[in-house]
Amino acid sequence: MLAIGSPSSSLFSSSSCNTLLRELQQLWNDIGESEADKDRMLIELEAECLQVYRRKVEDAANCKARLHQSVAAKEAELATLTAALGELNIHSPIQAEKRSASLKQKLASVTPVVEDMRKKKEERIKQLADIRAQIERISGEISEYGHANNGVSSSLSLDEEDLSLRKLSEYQTRLHTLQKEKSERLQKVLEYINEVHSLCGVLGLDFGKTVSEVHPSLQGAAIEQSTNISNCTLEGLEHAILKLKVERKSRIQKVKDIVASLFELWNLMDSSNEARSNFSKITSILRSSESDITEPGVLSMEIIEQASAEVDRLTTLKASRMKELVMKRRSELEDFCRLAHILPDTSTSAEKSNALIDSGLVDPSELLANIEAQIDKVKDEAESRQDIMDRIDRWLAACEEESWLEQYNQDENRYSAGRGAHINLKRAERARVAVSKIPAMVDNLINRTLAWEDEKRVLFLYDGVRLVSILDDYKLTRKQKEEEKRRYRDQKKLQDLLLTEKEAMYGSKPSPRKSNSFRKLNGYSANGNGSMTPTPRRNSMGGATPELLTPRSYSGRQNGHFKTVRRLSTTPLNFVAISKEDSMSTYTSVCDSELGSPPHL
Repeated sequence: MLAIGSPSSSLFSSSSCNTLLRELQQLWNDIGESEADKDRMLIELEAECLQVYRRKVEDAANCKARLHQSVAAKEAELATLTAALGELNIHSPIQAEKRSASLKQKLASVTPVVEDMRKKKEERIKQLADIRAQIERISGEISEYGHANNGVSSSLSLDEEDLSLRKLSEYQTRLHTLQKEKSERLQKVLEYINEVHSLCGVLGLDFGKTVSEVHPSLQGAAIEQSTNISNCTLEGLEHAILKLKVERKSRIQKVKDIVASLFELWNLMDSSNEARSNFSKITSILRSSESDITEPGVLSMEIIEQASAEVDRLTTLKASRMKELVMKRRSELEDFCRLAHILPDTSTSAEKSNALIDSGLVDPSELLANIEAQIDKVKDEAESRQDIMDRIDRWLAACEEESWLEQYNQDENRYSAGRGAHINLKRAERARVAVSKIPAMVDNLINRTLAWEDEKRVLFLYDGVRLVSILDDYKLTRKQKEEEKRRYRDQKKLQDLLLTEKEAMYGSKPSPRKSNSFRKLNGYSANGNGSMTPTPRRNSMGGATPELLTPRSYSGRQNGHFKTVRRLSTTPLNFVAISKEDSMSTYTSVCDSELGSPPHL
């Protein structure tokens, strides 16, 4: 096809028009048309040609205008899509086609670009819509279903003029934030639910009913309904946990009271271990803290009611055996007093308690409570007296060693080479050290006792006698004993001097009194292995030497309440009286022989 305006096209059209014009003129000549008609028809022919050209030009102009409009519309749409998607590119085909002359080429190049941008827009809208739907759903779960959807929809209304990657990133960031918050809330809800489950298990409550009261979705019965994680649900779970903890604390205190009563009744009734083992689960609570109590059902009302019923049963049984229990606790009180050397309260003595219970004047429970209070008082007093009592025991042990040492010193065979003699020698050395400390021990004990009395503002009584008085009497008696020993030593020296003089005058002769009388009279004998042990003595003379009075001797003399108190006297052997009798008789015989016998030259 020849192009319009080209030289070949003009030549072709010119030759064609000339040929046709000559043929038309020939026809006009043959017809005999006049020159005027020929000129008129040529003018008409030229006018018709101009109309055809004009029409063609108009059609071409209209086509060009339509192409311009199409290209402009495509470019505008492309610009809009590019701005909406935020993908402005200076190297786009539009910029290159502005330098192109052909409109069809521009339209052909911009159309696929527009189609591609339309697809990107649709994909971007779909992405944003999906993200928006997720944001709305999660926001609804957090803010409670159906309560915040309207607000979220308004804040997330999709603006198609802004579909840029920045907008998509904002949506994704918000979605990630909500997903993280949802995950944290879900984790917190699960932790709360687990804690509720644990507390319900310990308390024996229905877990499903408890969480359903907070929100039905927490029970997990409806699969299609997701777990509610709203603020209301979290607050409800927190309130439920707080309520369960308060209930647990209340039940723990109740169980502790019941268990304390059980132990008291078990001890009073001497219940068997088998009977106690039935409640081992509940008694273990006393040794556990609240957080450690996790065993299912341990604080259920069923177990608490069983323990309470056991307390009621034992209380009823206790009422029938109250008299026996009173006597038993009174006996225990007396045992405590005996060990602590404290006189028990006579108002609850066995005879008086028995008479009061039989007469019905006193409730046995009140009497038993009074005895329990007395036992507690004795225990507290015994604890405060313990230091002094330990010192008393050490003093008494030293006194016993002193008594043993005196008996040992009177044994004439104590230095013999028999079996066990070295053991007695070592014990004698230790005894001498202990005896040398007795005066300081007594003075220290007196000072300690006086300080205790000043602090407590009461007298320190040992089996009903003031300990300071006992110690003062002991010091006085010990001083008298030392004087007696000193007098005995002086008399012994005098006796030896007289015997020496007599032997010098009359000669020596065996004395009938020189025998093993010391060992026999003093009751000091050797055991099988050669060691010496003291045996009970009998004083041959009643009051020649004062007896050393210790708390034990006071206990035997003045405490008439304890029938089974063993009298342990640490008084040394009254060898002074015995020896004095012997020495006096010897002295008399010596003197008589000197006065009545003639001298031997």
